[in-house]
Amino acid sequence: MRTSLFAAAALLLASVSTTALADTLIDNANGIQVDAAGKLQHFTGLVIGNDGRVMKLLGKGDARPAKPDARIDAGGRTLLPGLIDAHGHVMALGFGALQLDLTGTTSIADLQQRLKAYAAANPQAKWILGRGWNQELWSDKRFPTAADLDAVVSDRPVWLGRVDGHASVGNSAALKAAGITAQTKAPAGGRIENGLFVDAAAELVESKIPAPDAAAYDAALAKAQELMLATGLTAAADMGTSPADWAAMNRAGQAGTLHVRILSYAGGIPAMRAINGGKPSEWLYGARLHQGGVKLYADGALGSRGAWLKAPYHDKPDTRGLSLISDAELAKQTNEAASNGYQLAIHAIGDAANAQVITAFERLNQRFKDDRRWRIEHAQVLDVADLPRVAKAGIIASMQPTHQTSDRTMAEARLGPERLGGAYAWQTLARSGVRLAFGSDFPVESPNPFPGLAAAVSRQDVNGQPAGGWRPQERVSFEAGLAGFTRGAAYASFAEDRIGSLEPGKQADFILVDRDVSKVSPTDLARTEVIETWVGGKKVWAKK
Repeated sequence: MRTSLFAAAALLLASVSTTALADTLIDNANGIQVDAAGKLQHFTGLVIGNDGRVMKLLGKGDARPAKPDARIDAGGRTLLPGLIDAHGHVMALGFGALQLDLTGTTSIADLQQRLKAYAAANPQAKWILGRGWNQELWSDKRFPTAADLDAVVSDRPVWLGRVDGHASVGNSAALKAAGITAQTKAPAGGRIENGLFVDAAAELVESKIPAPDAAAYDAALAKAQELMLATGLTAAADMGTSPADWAAMNRAGQAGTLHVRILSYAGGIPAMRAINGGKPSEWLYGARLHQGGVKLYADGALGSRGAWLKAPYHDKPDTRGLSLISDAELAKQTNEAASNGYQLAIHAIGDAANAQVITAFERLNQRFKDDRRWRIEHAQVLDVADLPRVAKAGIIASMQPTHQTSDRTMAEARLGPERLGGAYAWQTLARSGVRLAFGSDFPVESPNPFPGLAAAVSRQDVNGQPAGGWRPQERVSFEAGLAGFTRGAAYASFAEDRIGSLEPGKQADFILVDRDVSKVSPTDLARTEVIETWVGGKKVWAKK
């Protein structure tokens, strides 16, 4: 049933595609993009060649082609370059949409009620899998336990991931299926507490969950594309591609159903070795798929207290979080990836982890003198003393604006007020010369880039809270925010010669939206709706 449903979804995406003919003219548009100098550029028309690339941008007074093969009237609607998420998890987005959704649960009781309803509606599921709970949204802020899940479902394994993917909880049936007992010790970089598995410990259970088959992967990819295109994303950096993910992406490319552009980063050294013979791939399927990077982890997440800090947690002084990799092992893995021509993107949230990664990149710079564009994924909490090192080492800060709006009260509790100076420090990093690339970390946050753009310019959530913005000195301009989701995200994946802006020779990836995003308030900006999404000169999604 699941396969047939999302095969149908793939067909729906294909059916809306409209091929652009030679000299297709998109006219009467309110075109907005960021130019190479970081300034807003306005245009009213776009000429697309039959190869799906931009031939010419047109201003209000510019002559139009006398006899275009096709003319599409944008009706005065705002046209933007296709938006790019610099850090997402494509297959996790799709699989998450097909599993138990715990996003926004308000209590353990709410989680239990959703679990009960899902179990009743899916009696055939041998394992119940879900994701999205966040104990920081609950009044008692207590982590769920195996006993909490057993009270609802005890006849089959249940495995539920936290919103950030850095902690999961299993019921007793799941622990039994994985061979977990009271004597089981957590591996280095992990923690086990009452059925809760943090960071590296989760693999003890996840390695025992039956792997999805190819049809399930294809269904998940179709669903992920549907969700991305509907929110105006035409490309995303996939942070942590597995060999099975890569195979599904290639199947879609060969079938002509890969509509989004996936900038793939292999999920660790073993995946790097297994995919494409351990070498970066070519640009495949009309530049819709490319793997040029490797994703590594230095620590966990702040919400589960897995982020590795230089000093103890303010709200739990007996821990500094978890270091997931030693300096020696990090040097070994980064050297192997870089020697094979890969770009490195390393997850670092805590200030200790960020310092470790900066040092690793500084050492790589002594060996590799060409353009490598090292990336820190999240760069969420930096020691103020380490901030100048980021630009000096040529590191790109790949950051997620909606993490700040989701995390702010939790970050204050975890760090205390005196350690917030380098937290979510977009403007400080930008002023120091660091290039910013913005994303969402979907499915941790919604793939919709407009709440992220609004957060970047306001430091407020979609409801305008807090008044005046949280640490408002770290806001960026609208131009910088839009660049973070277009030019900056493209540059961060060595894709700036193909996507990120609408310039002659680049791919004609663009969206039409329902408002002038350059003139509305942040709260209205966050609520922007996409009307049409075009990739490579083809309309691949339209609002019903």
